[in-house]
Amino acid sequence: MIYRLLALLALTALAACGSEAPAPAPSSQSGPALWRVQKGALDGWLFGTIHVLPKGIAWETPAIGRAMSQADRLVLEAADIQDAPKTLGLFEKMGRSAGLPPLEARVPAGEKEALDTAMREGGTNTQLLSGYESWAAAMLLSAATQQALKVSQDDGVEQALIATFNAKRKPIGGLETVERQFGAFDTLPEAAQRRLLVQTVHEAKDMKALYDRILTAWAKGDMEAIAKEDEIGEQPDPLVEEAVLVARNRDWVKAIGPMKGKPFIAVGAGHLTGRENLIELLEARGYSVTRVQ
Repeated sequence: MIYRLLALLALTALAACGSEAPAPAPSSQSGPALWRVQKGALDGWLFGTIHVLPKGIAWETPAIGRAMSQADRLVLEAADIQDAPKTLGLFEKMGRSAGLPPLEARVPAGEKEALDTAMREGGTNTQLLSGYESWAAAMLLSAATQQALKVSQDDGVEQALIATFNAKRKPIGGLETVERQFGAFDTLPEAAQRRLLVQTVHEAKDMKALYDRILTAWAKGDMEAIAKEDEIGEQPDPLVEEAVLVARNRDWVKAIGPMKGKPFIAVGAGHLTGRENLIELLEARGYSVTRVQ
């Protein structure tokens, strides 16, 4: 699932752009998953997002609208994701290194043809990406692959939330920084980064079908269907799963600990399923987490 998350719930600043015909809105009986989170002086909401969407997905249901209206602030994974120049600057700084081997030399011989195919279909090439560390090249390949999906960060959930809370002049905070997000990948051992690159290549060929499944499940709030993606394909690398999902979830619980009032906390839906997901960790700390949609 971690490779699917990299591909489909990737950091918004690196997501591909594009749009096509509007997609239908969720029905009145369904919508993306939303929870009420309560403990002590905290009485807020937890919302599972998808960072890139096709144009025209009307995901804001009455329940989500009420929660945003009642919330006193928005809390994203990283508030500084709003600063695109800073985010891209950090990516370039952390993701590039001198003297790296060619990208094709970082995958097994049997994977080179699949790498070439993924690069060609994504509109990029190994020469362009060879200056990046393996984790960064995997992320850029994932973003390039999304070009064919006709999705955009501009139509993603976070951008809409930011616009809504800015319009209401409510503060926007984050559970971590963009540097911490990139650091989760940047500190992986090279062997784990290369396995991540290979898995990203494997996911590229089935990206459209995968995205359609994830989008359908997300729009209906079907967290069980999202969780079942864990059972499809290859098992995640334990080091990657620990660094990119589990360790960050643990850090987020600590960040939520001091919070009071009515925050609207929005994180990628992939953080709300699987091993040591954010909901389970909050409940283990004594929070009441109640599904409201």
